[in-house]
Amino acid sequence: MLKSIPKPLLHDLLQQKHFVESDFIAAHQLPPVTSVRLNPAKPARLYEANDSVPWCPLGRYLPERPVFTIDPAFHAGAYYVQEASSMFLHHILKQITTGKSRLRVLDLCAAPGGKSTLIASVLDSECLLVSNEVIRSRATILDENMTRWGYSNTFVTANDPRDFSALEGFFDVIVVDAPCSGSGLFRKDERALNDWTESNVTLCWERQRRILADILPALKTGGTLIYATCSYSFAEDEQILDWLAQEFKMDSLPITLNNDWGIVSVSSPQHSIDGFRFYPDKVKGEGFFIAALTKTNQTDGLKPSKFKSQNIRKIGEQVAGLINIPDAVYLKAANDEYFTVLAQHETDLQTLQKCLYLRKAGLRLGQPGQKDWIPAHDIALSINVSANVPTLELNKLDAQHFLKKEDFAVQSDIKGWRLIKYEGLGLGWVKLLGNRMNNYLPKNLRIRMEINNSLYLEEETDML
Repeated sequence: MLKSIPKPLLHDLLQQKHFVESDFIAAHQLPPVTSVRLNPAKPARLYEANDSVPWCPLGRYLPERPVFTIDPAFHAGAYYVQEASSMFLHHILKQITTGKSRLRVLDLCAAPGGKSTLIASVLDSECLLVSNEVIRSRATILDENMTRWGYSNTFVTANDPRDFSALEGFFDVIVVDAPCSGSGLFRKDERALNDWTESNVTLCWERQRRILADILPALKTGGTLIYATCSYSFAEDEQILDWLAQEFKMDSLPITLNNDWGIVSVSSPQHSIDGFRFYPDKVKGEGFFIAALTKTNQTDGLKPSKFKSQNIRKIGEQVAGLINIPDAVYLKAANDEYFTVLAQHETDLQTLQKCLYLRKAGLRLGQPGQKDWIPAHDIALSINVSANVPTLELNKLDAQHFLKKEDFAVQSDIKGWRLIKYEGLGLGWVKLLGNRMNNYLPKNLRIRMEINNSLYLEEETDML
């Protein structure tokens, strides 16, 4: 049973609209809710009978937490394990991006990738999504999750927010899921409860303002800022909205809401900026806060620099049988491997790499070998993989052995590269050599736990 909610936090919450202390405390004695979000570009027969998350048609509630680590469909990027309340971002994005193309979107505090994979699913395929994480180790996890999701119009960067200030007026939408005191996570993470203090709320409030001040120059005039926390604290939520309105002349962006969802609509006291609070006694999800604002003050747009395309056409010819991306350019990375981006994103690439560290741009392709092309793992997970690639369909147990980089049975007369699939979903590559095979799954992605197909529960932290 969860220990007591800190009294200073309860005192803060008692000032909030529609807060009911007894219901709130009772909800924290219940187990956290488990939910996943499906990948619309990788249709699979998953969780068809499960209840949907009301504000996100791709979200599904699970009655208990299974062992996601040993599920090949998870490794294939068929779904992402995400907290249900935070999926409200889908509802906001649908309202502000529908009918718009070629948007540039930044997910500033993106690791481990929940919101970035959601954003990628909503955007038009010609839009560009830049997913950033300042902590390099967490950027690795972000890279892995974006690779699983399989979209080619995404970049991954690892930069401090102040590095983006050079990109004046570059982005149409910026999402800031800000580092916070974490009170909304008390039910699912007792460490958040143990670490909560009023001084930490103040520290987070100061950090949030620095992050926002650093990043706002990169938002174009008329662009949208989506600000979110997993905190209940007024200082980190409504007070930040008033500060944005006061210091940066941000206006509230109206978002329609279904009253049956149980989400509490709030307004900042000084400037009436709309926000949304999620309480675990009112919604089927954890604590969350989110708001959408529009930038009204004038920002000079960044003029695109002239450049000569670095497109290497012969690489496109070599990988033509592996991927299907119309109007792409093929580029060389610093490590002698190659990657591809949409032709319209090459200008963006040239602009971004002048001031940012790009960990991943578009789709990694691999490199030429002595006799044939050595495909990157990313192609196996890509939604743009060619339908003509030779495949090898595995059952669940063999797929698990592949993901552990262990041997599994295969016809000895088959030779050459094969895309390993599980229920039609790409998992990785093997090269069959008659009496043996080479498993090309990256070592850092292999399953390390023992396979046990009986039902039991586990905690995952890196994917959420």
